[in-house]
Amino acid sequence: MTSARTYLDFERQIAALDSKIDELKSLNGDSSLDVSKEVVQLQEKADKQLKAIYAKLGPWEKTQVARHPNRPHFINYINGLVCDFTPLAGDRKFGEDHALIGGLGKIKGRSVVIMGHEKGHDTETRLAHNFGMANPEGYRKAVRLMELAERFSLPVISLIDTAGAYPGRGAEERGQAEAIARSIDKGLSLKTPFMSVIIGEGGSGGAVAIASSDCVAMLEHSIYSVISPEGCASILWRDGAKAKDAAKAMKITAQDLSKLSVIDKIIKEPLGGAHRQPDAMIKSVGNAIVKTLKELSPLDSDALISRRREKFLNIGRSLL
Repeated sequence: MTSARTYLDFERQIAALDSKIDELKSLNGDSSLDVSKEVVQLQEKADKQLKAIYAKLGPWEKTQVARHPNRPHFINYINGLVCDFTPLAGDRKFGEDHALIGGLGKIKGRSVVIMGHEKGHDTETRLAHNFGMANPEGYRKAVRLMELAERFSLPVISLIDTAGAYPGRGAEERGQAEAIARSIDKGLSLKTPFMSVIIGEGGSGGAVAIASSDCVAMLEHSIYSVISPEGCASILWRDGAKAKDAAKAMKITAQDLSKLSVIDKIIKEPLGGAHRQPDAMIKSVGNAIVKTLKELSPLDSDALISRRREKFLNIGRSLL
């Protein structure tokens, strides 16, 4: 997986260094010049600055990283992790939702049901996938996939990357809230192992709908929240420009949510974020999935359901 580099506002120093490195590399064809030493020195400087910048990212900066257009999406994880993937379409009630994709496949030889949000990577695919914002039929498809997993005793994997469920009129008319609630309920009562990974944005009920699992993991620079920072700022201060303040107050980062026991694991990202080394990130997520499924495999259905429900009921109790 490769893509053109896109730099965030706080990465301007890195952009300048990378530009200089590219310029020097272009001179390598000139036999009279040896710039390899300078390239190595500049690369070391860039890596050092990148490490320093990413070591002190605030919630708003992490929000920008989580939304980075080059961050690996659901389809990239499918291509990099899943063998023999067979997509399953439709909710058997209304139609197909391209924002939430799911199906059957194998991860390192183990059969699984895997589903997740797909945002798209350019204008055409973003429109086709509705920017990863699922309609009710997407969540009803998720329920159908979980029921299928139970029937064949297969573990379920969900990859979350959405700003939230689609808030359009049609979605509300077709029962968006009811569809999300049923998906959450099915996740909590699922009789097979269930793991969720927040790979980018985990926004609102649209994320929770497929994240009521035995193990909720987050990538190091992903976010998970009841509402977007911009939406929160608009409600609290009637000023979307205060999104940075909202992000800090909402405790949306993996590190904050781990301390609050809202999530179970943090998956480390490559230096500079998942978008810089997507293949390495996909491999790390795959290793985390395999390890978690191995831990959950000895548990029977009653133990899984009891443990899962108790975990969610305990969220927030430590703060009382």
